[in-house]
Amino acid sequence: MATYDVAVKNGKLVIPGGGVVRADVGIKDEKIAVISEEIPDEAAQRVLDASGKYVFPGAVDTHAHIGIYRPLEEDAASESGACAAGGVTTIASYFRTGKNYLNKTGAFKEIFPELMSRSESSYRVDFAYHIACMSSEQISEVEWLAKEEGVSTFKYYMFYKSLDLSGSEPASGYLMLSRDTLDFGFLYRYMKEIARVSRSMEGSPLSLSIHCENPEVIVATVEESKQNPTGNTMKDYSNGRPPWQEALAINEVAFLADCTSCPVNLLHLSSRDAVEAAVTAKVTYPNIPFLLEATLHHLAMSNDNDYGILGKVNPPIRDQSHVDYLWQSVLGGAIQTVVSDHACHPKALRTGDLWTVMPGFGGTSLMFPVLISEGYHRRGLPLSRVAELSSYNPAVKHRLFPKKGTIAVGADADLVIIDIDAEKEVTTEALHSAQDYTPFEGMKLKGWPETTMVRGRVVFEDGKVVGEPGWGRYQSRPVA
Repeated sequence: MATYDVAVKNGKLVIPGGGVVRADVGIKDEKIAVISEEIPDEAAQRVLDASGKYVFPGAVDTHAHIGIYRPLEEDAASESGACAAGGVTTIASYFRTGKNYLNKTGAFKEIFPELMSRSESSYRVDFAYHIACMSSEQISEVEWLAKEEGVSTFKYYMFYKSLDLSGSEPASGYLMLSRDTLDFGFLYRYMKEIARVSRSMEGSPLSLSIHCENPEVIVATVEESKQNPTGNTMKDYSNGRPPWQEALAINEVAFLADCTSCPVNLLHLSSRDAVEAAVTAKVTYPNIPFLLEATLHHLAMSNDNDYGILGKVNPPIRDQSHVDYLWQSVLGGAIQTVVSDHACHPKALRTGDLWTVMPGFGGTSLMFPVLISEGYHRRGLPLSRVAELSSYNPAVKHRLFPKKGTIAVGADADLVIIDIDAEKEVTTEALHSAQDYTPFEGMKLKGWPETTMVRGRVVFEDGKVVGEPGWGRYQSRPVA
């Protein structure tokens, strides 16, 4: 009888923090059972030959929006297939009440079980949820969500405070709120509760992820941008939500975080202004854990190209000088995680003009192609750092380590075999998403996954998604 279910042989293992080593991996009962110089073919029921390829730990994409624009079950099935194609083996999605998602409001004790029942048979890769509390009632459920449901990350959207989101509907209607105003008083209470529950969990702190943009400023700057069009849709949108207001919002958040002792994740930093404000916050408030996150689209796209309304995302795509600074921050270590902010947004739903159409698009399929092509090949980012940014750091920061995030005995057998020299042009079809376009279309990227495994099961190979919905398992956090 074979010792292992699967053996991955002849590849170069990319170990976060440890460099690249030539070794074989033996997998048994969904876990990595052995890392050896050589495993005999007969010792495994199935052998995957990784000769000439690199074996990375599966990516942990900790910023996505599954079920935001489409029914949750459909979106989870199709977009977790996109994850598999991109080497993402764990996806962590944000969830809030209100319009889009489940189109409901109320207590999470009623809504979270429904979210789980809809999710458990839908995902092809492992998954977790971050929860955005939108009411005082929901803030009172933070402890229950953390201790009973394994939620360790929460969210606050600054621009919901006063912004008219759709051009005709105030934020309160969009979020189905009748009493609460999502102002700084709300954020103060939210931070205090997260800090309190964190202290009670002894070594397993929660964190609050924050979308940092200032809504009052945006109201004024959008009007300025409308009155002074540039002829470039993407630059107009960036001018309407300028980098300096992103920095202002980070300063506001950092001050409140220090007042409340609340760990904070600064999401999708899009500009030099934002990164500099975040780095200053870490120096100014050294007792507060700040996580600095960047997205694939802010690293790979510049508004020197005009993607039209299909490229609308919040915060906006910036010009090349900001893209270059984000990469400097990746190379220098200031930015700790790279994520997709994936949202499957079919073209048919992108109705309206630049200022009223809903934002967001998919990108999780490009996790490794962007980091390897733009990072490793173009800028000299070591492959081990690619693994840290995409897998180890997000797993550690979001309480999924040591099950996720590295190649080690006892860890889940989440592995990706990558040809780092394979160059392809991005096409909509290659992303294996239900989204019927991509603003990344036509980019030439080098470094594409060939095989993806989730807990020892192959979910992507030979250019096809082969994993079935329901294989993905909910990841309660913190993991043991």
